[in-house]
Amino acid sequence: MTKTGRSSRRSVLGIVLLQLLLLGTVAWSYARLTPQERGQVLQTVRGVPVAPIAEIPRRTPLAVEPLYNEPQVVSDEDLAAVLQRVRPRFVPRELKPNYVEHALRTWGKDATFADPHAMSGAEMVAFLTDHSVYARSWGHDTEPLLLERPGGVAIRWGRSRGASVHHDHWLACLSEAGVGIDTPLRVASGRRYLFRDALLQALRDMRLDEREVEWSAMAFGLWLPPQHRWINERGRLLSFDLLAQRLIRGHSRFGVCSGTHRVYSLTLLLRLDDRFHILSKGVRDAVRRHLAYVRDLIHQSQFPDGHWPSNWADGRRAVENPIDDLEYRQVIATGHHLEWLAIAPQELHPPQEQIVRAARWLVRNTTSKSEDQIRQTYTFYSHVGNALALWRGTHPALFWSRWLKEHPELATQLANAAPPGTTASGTEDDGTGPSPDDAHAAH
Repeated sequence: MTKTGRSSRRSVLGIVLLQLLLLGTVAWSYARLTPQERGQVLQTVRGVPVAPIAEIPRRTPLAVEPLYNEPQVVSDEDLAAVLQRVRPRFVPRELKPNYVEHALRTWGKDATFADPHAMSGAEMVAFLTDHSVYARSWGHDTEPLLLERPGGVAIRWGRSRGASVHHDHWLACLSEAGVGIDTPLRVASGRRYLFRDALLQALRDMRLDEREVEWSAMAFGLWLPPQHRWINERGRLLSFDLLAQRLIRGHSRFGVCSGTHRVYSLTLLLRLDDRFHILSKGVRDAVRRHLAYVRDLIHQSQFPDGHWPSNWADGRRAVENPIDDLEYRQVIATGHHLEWLAIAPQELHPPQEQIVRAARWLVRNTTSKSEDQIRQTYTFYSHVGNALALWRGTHPALFWSRWLKEHPELATQLANAAPPGTTASGTEDDGTGPSPDDAHAAH
């Protein structure tokens, strides 16, 4: 090779090495950026907004409190009996996130139990926010629940093994439980994020054509007000007006759990609008009209024993031509309706006697079930416990703590209870049976 050829080859090699060095430096610098800073870089490169780069206006989520304390709806004794059955006593192996999410939003992040085999609020938060805790239940061969993204953290959801079942359900449940914006998230790589990163990721990912927007509306409502608009990663301007209109659209039976979650989310937005004016007047009026329409439907569709059927949206026809309704679907409809009614203005209620009948049906149904039966359909019965506590103007953990102090013999009994999944014969029960995840997703 000539001297000129060798010199040219060295020059090319030098250029390549310099480019590799520059790329390595850029990659190293990018990896050290915070998720928010990485989002800003991506926004500059792409030329479109990839995140609402703004501080969430609070450190802790808002709370929408119940409006009533009605002992005639549920007595202390009946509420205690129901809450005893919906304590979060789960078999640790392959513990479904959907169970824990429901338990956490019912009991709250600060819940503690006399029973050492019931998950505390802190343990539930850790399972949902720390991959190392999740992996102890599912192993390292299962895809993580927390997924690292260029600008933050997304939640694996859907029907796959070990996933959260519904879109933004994880986000809404942790928010309802009172988890703070700076709560640490630990992903599979070991990198640490904050709850804020998951919230901002969800805001970026939001699409109005999602099949489920119920929990997105709830989560965003508990964090964003008085801000009422944001931009997703496609540059689309979104707002609570658009979410409310999306929840109203279509037949009332549409949506998860026979359409009842849509009703709860609309009621929550209405209550938040009372304080922060996040809805325009026209949309607020439309929400109230829709909830009044739902009120009239459940007034007509309740059965004499107090339950609402899964086809409650058929109104009077639901009673005149009963369908072959599975019991768990009746629990879903009745528990969810009592839940939204507990935070709704009284003018949106059916007659009080209907509320009393529904609560008594739920108490009878829940207390007739064994612990194993409750666990196999836990997601549904968690709503029952929450709804009945709301009708006493409280929350499950607050009431349960007071009840145990007043009944120390019960606390002692529960402290000595056998681990969950142990049947009366002493053999282990793996908790298989009707899948709450499947039923919850289908309705």
